[in-house]
Amino acid sequence: MAAFTPLFICAVCALLLSAAFYVLKVFKQSALNLPPGPFHLPMVGNLHLLDIRRQDKSLMKISEKYGPVFTVHLGFQKVVVLTGYEAVNDALLNRADVFMDRPAIPIFYEIQHGNGVFFSSQEVWKTTRRFTVATMRDLGMGKRLGEEMMLEELHFLVELIKSFKGGPFRLRFLNTAPTNITFAILFGKRFDYDDPTFVTLLRLIDEVMHLLGSPFLHLFNFYPFLGFLLKPHKLILKKVDEVCVILKKRIEESKENVREKSLMSYIDALVLKQEQNQSNTLFHDANVLACALDLLMAGTETTSTTLQWAILLMTKYPEIQKKVHTEIERVLGPDCLPTFEDRKNMPFTNAVIHEVQRFVTLLPHVPRCTSVDTHFKGYFIPKGTTVIPLLTSVLLDKTQWETPDEFNPNHFLDADGNFVKKKAFLPFSTGRRNCIGESLATVELFIFFTGLMQKFTFKPPSGVKEAELNTTAEAGFTMRPHPQCTCAVLRH
Repeated sequence: MAAFTPLFICAVCALLLSAAFYVLKVFKQSALNLPPGPFHLPMVGNLHLLDIRRQDKSLMKISEKYGPVFTVHLGFQKVVVLTGYEAVNDALLNRADVFMDRPAIPIFYEIQHGNGVFFSSQEVWKTTRRFTVATMRDLGMGKRLGEEMMLEELHFLVELIKSFKGGPFRLRFLNTAPTNITFAILFGKRFDYDDPTFVTLLRLIDEVMHLLGSPFLHLFNFYPFLGFLLKPHKLILKKVDEVCVILKKRIEESKENVREKSLMSYIDALVLKQEQNQSNTLFHDANVLACALDLLMAGTETTSTTLQWAILLMTKYPEIQKKVHTEIERVLGPDCLPTFEDRKNMPFTNAVIHEVQRFVTLLPHVPRCTSVDTHFKGYFIPKGTTVIPLLTSVLLDKTQWETPDEFNPNHFLDADGNFVKKKAFLPFSTGRRNCIGESLATVELFIFFTGLMQKFTFKPPSGVKEAELNTTAEAGFTMRPHPQCTCAVLRH
């Protein structure tokens, strides 16, 4: 028994020391009035309380006990979570300067090193965002030119779907049209759907976005020092390098020709900005590449995935699809091409598109970081604290939506069937850091969805019932529909 005494004493001392540290930490937290949260374990933090693939749903569950502003520990990192429309909107819109920065998320820092538009902060973010918004406007996005480009692409997508002759095809084929709009902005031209570069980029984007949902990738983000043991982040970096080879080649071509022609693409604009501003060190080669990569990845994933969801939900709910068809026939008929202005006369179709975005909660959250010490909702949040504004909790907020967990277009209609804007509709976030491509995506979704519904009736494959279609999300960078098929039958 005596041989175990030193070990026993050490164990007791360690426990007492841990308890003392915990008491001191609780006392300090109480003194500073930091947001409350669940008890956290050493090293693990509160990860044992989370479904790693659907962290948003787990955080919403925790908020039921601790309120709309609370603290969780993700491994070693302390994170403040904001849930519900009131808290998220107040932080991102009314306190935008405070909650504007990004923390260094390990996988994205490995890819971008703090450059680009999406995951950068402070002056890099302000400059590249301002430049990107102005360039997209100069290239005609949001104007008639952009709409004409979408209608042209709609034609190619319709022909692709017709080629299946009413037989089943994978929802992923719907990615082709929205992706080509982004490529036209980025490269200055559209691609044929069987073009080797187009096919390669589409595959790489899909693989990267899928890997970003891997539990082991989340583990790398929580414990980056364990990277040597983990695989997904290495695969992501390898595939991103393959994408960058294609982008670098296009950037070099632009450098050779950009002085000889008018700007045709976002890459041309980046290169010209770099050459005109030799003294501006923000537009160095790494940032030019990072900006192009951001547009390529984020610009293709969000709209194309939302379009997949829209068609899947129409396949699952034929009675809603029928109402959309009726409205399209009344406003457009079988042959008149849709324009974005038509949405004003198509309240039900517009409501369906909005409800798709609300229901699928495509991008649950992207972390922010406090730029200064701040007091928020009665709590103290120190400078540099990672903050999660949980968009899922806004789009499913029970105080804002009658049936938040159901697909219900009536959320956006009044008693007379008129379209109603909802303040809690924030799929693109809000405030100074809202999605750059929001206006472009809004037009794309209306043109492509309405154009497809005008031409086709979507039905489940033979032997599959509507009720059997899977509308639970597969977690990647975005919430994607599970791989499955639909059939498109020509209406006229």
